Amino acid sequence: MGNIAAFFDIDGTLYRNSLMIQHFKKLIKYEVIDPSIWHNHVKHTYHEWEKRYGDFEDYLEELADLYVKELKGVNKSHIDFIASQVINLNGDKVYKYARKRIDWHKKNGHKVFFISGSPDFLVEKMAKKYGVTQYKGSKYIVDDNNNFTGELFRMWDSDNKQRMIDEFVNKFNVNLSKSYSYGDTTGDVSMLKMVGNPIAINPNKDLLLTIKGDKDLYYKTTIIVERKDIIYKLNPDVELVKSDF
Repeated sequence: MGNIAAFFDIDGTLYRNSLMIQHFKKLIKYEVIDPSIWHNHVKHTYHEWEKRYGDFEDYLEELADLYVKELKGVNKSHIDFIASQVINLNGDKVYKYARKRIDWHKKNGHKVFFISGSPDFLVEKMAKKYGVTQYKGSKYIVDDNNNFTGELFRMWDSDNKQRMIDEFVNKFNVNLSKSYSYGDTTGDVSMLKMVGNPIAINPNKDLLLTIKGDKDLYYKTTIIVERKDIIYKLNPDVELVKSDF
């Protein structure tokens, strides 16, 4: 038989923003990162996205590159302290649907896993908050003095998430055909394809188009959209409205 499991992405799927972005902002507030980094490099891209002229992924990618660069040489103890502040302030700012699903899976004795591209020191604290079985985030490497080296093992792409699921499947004897996965971007495609019950929560355009174009995903994926105080359940044949009208 095997165990039933639920695999959750965090940013945009459970949490309504990006844990890394919130951590970046706190690092600036505590002057671990020079505020000029924001004003000179990221601010314009952020405002373009905020006004819906730019793409969120462009903003996130630019910030991620700076984030890794600026953390080099910073001691992990400082990062962990600020990471705790981020989770204390933001850990409850999640989508109602995803939170209820985590509770449902745990109530039914399912294994619950977080697999996220956010830094492992943030994912770890989020995982403890929600009492999940195990987690995996992007691993930021430290040296013998516990300072960040600027190296990391990424966990935000589909291939690495698939590899991680394979490890969890073997370790916890998971029955994938009866299991669930939750994601919002194409980085989660492997998680969605591997299980019998894939659920896309507030999917971006690329993920929705991928689901529409993949026969297997098209027929087995449930699409959930949570907006204001309403949660919608949609089929992949939902019509997309062009934004250039």
